Amino acid sequence: MSLESTVPDNSSITLVAEQLVELLRSYGSVAVAFSGGVDSAVVAKAAVEALGKDAVAVTAVSPSLAKSELEIARAEAALIGIRYVEISTDEFSRPEYRANAGDRCFFCKDTLYQLTKSKLQELGVSCIANGANTDDLGDHRPGMQAASQHSVRSPLIDAGIDKQRVRELAGFWNLTVAEKPASPCLSSRIAYGVEVTQERVRRVELAEAFLKQLTGVQELRVRLEESDLARIEVPIAALSQLADVLISQRIVVEFATLGFRRTTLDLNGFRSGSLNDALPLVTLGISAD
Repeated sequence: MSLESTVPDNSSITLVAEQLVELLRSYGSVAVAFSGGVDSAVVAKAAVEALGKDAVAVTAVSPSLAKSELEIARAEAALIGIRYVEISTDEFSRPEYRANAGDRCFFCKDTLYQLTKSKLQELGVSCIANGANTDDLGDHRPGMQAASQHSVRSPLIDAGIDKQRVRELAGFWNLTVAEKPASPCLSSRIAYGVEVTQERVRRVELAEAFLKQLTGVQELRVRLEESDLARIEVPIAALSQLADVLISQRIVVEFATLGFRRTTLDLNGFRSGSLNDALPLVTLGISAD
């Protein structure tokens, strides 16, 4: 996506940026739940512009966060110039999280927000803000329920800012993640109803890193389905590359070494949130085979 094509009016995006900064200024002080993705990066940038040292970016570190994503978060926080803190979260200790029903994300965010709230005084701030934008309101987002229960603020939603506008703001502020593809936590790769374990998310992390290095394709997912089946999603244009006999053989061998019993290539291509297709089945207690 070209940022030039999404920012037709610089005066307009300047006004949006000023309004977002003013909204963050009204908080007085804030801890931004910071993943290093474009949404939380824009909120963090607005927060530091508005509040300076009274803004802090907080990154939750757990096995569900890929090491590459943690490195991006650290680098982006440094670029933005915001005070930066990492906290270790223990969502894997919660049976409800490991059960991996359709509400898994609630327990992850609940753990993060509870821990962050307990550290607000230590951090010297009064509230928490997340990076949810208006496009998130129409999707399956149990984490938003956790945000509501913990009085977490969503400045992008309050300002009426959608994903396209977020990327325009990131380009306006010259953030390096302006065109970064979405990268949800590793647990989101585990099919609903399959227990989330540290071993499984680590397996997915290694599998995706291997594919990226082997093929050069950066926007992809390795979905872990029942019976240790790996379902690879890549953009349609990259399907033929992965279907090449020599490439596919290398993938099968590597994935078997990692512990996958079978490896498949999804001919539908990459689809963000594709595991949500099985949510009605999970809710009814039906296998999603």
